[in-house]
Amino acid sequence: MPALTDTFTLSNGVTIPQIGFGTWQIPDGSKTYDSVRTAIDAGYRHIDTARAYGNEASVGRAVRDSGVAREEIFITTKCPAEIKDAAGARHAFERSTAALDLGPVDLYLIHAPWPWNSIGSDHRAGNIEVWKVFEELYGAGSASAIGVSNFNVADLDSLAAPTSILPQVNQIRWFVGHTQPETTAYCHDRGILVEGYSPLATGRLLKSREIAAIAVKYGKSVAQVSIRYLLQKDILPLPKSTTPSRIRENADVDFELAPQDVAAFDALDAGGI
Repeated sequence: MPALTDTFTLSNGVTIPQIGFGTWQIPDGSKTYDSVRTAIDAGYRHIDTARAYGNEASVGRAVRDSGVAREEIFITTKCPAEIKDAAGARHAFERSTAALDLGPVDLYLIHAPWPWNSIGSDHRAGNIEVWKVFEELYGAGSASAIGVSNFNVADLDSLAAPTSILPQVNQIRWFVGHTQPETTAYCHDRGILVEGYSPLATGRLLKSREIAAIAVKYGKSVAQVSIRYLLQKDILPLPKSTTPSRIRENADVDFELAPQDVAAFDALDAGGI
């Protein structure tokens, strides 16, 4: 399926498969291992994990056992949100790479601009300290690309001035009805790829009558048109499932939404879902 083989190109020239397989909320062990193996068997070549998910070891084992060459699979992991110092960032990266056991990572992200138990608090100085470690890792070839997650415009601006490398990726919550237009425009203007996690709003979109009505026109599922919408907005979707049929369905998005249907989805940002 071309949707699984097509790529985006990051600002540093690194190519990244345009659909990723998300592993948030999939428990370590057989659940993660089986779903990642299913995704790779279905043709996914981009797997997204994080230290905070607790499943890096199972992701790494699934990739190693898949029979697909390591260089053909793009691996993302993340530095925990609560780590805001250089020593902590270095230690977290060592733990992640040891757990994955896949050599250098393809993309390393700051998981959030603030700890999850203190959302919105000011950690600009800590983020700069962590980002400078990321720049070292990037310079050493330990990570092919570096970026952030859950950063808004102010967070990105505060990181830009005192550092030398602009994030190549910003992974944010992005789905029909919740498109973070200000942050998205900022990133697109600066060549920062936006990745959309929870592209189905953790399943909430599956109940949308408006999306269902459009999906029927294409003979596709609500999930498929919702994921396709991200691609047509130049957003990289990270769908997640542990159900083999849905893992395959979520990548079967080789069709084009008509401009009027894209506009109808755009309009749902006004609170229509």
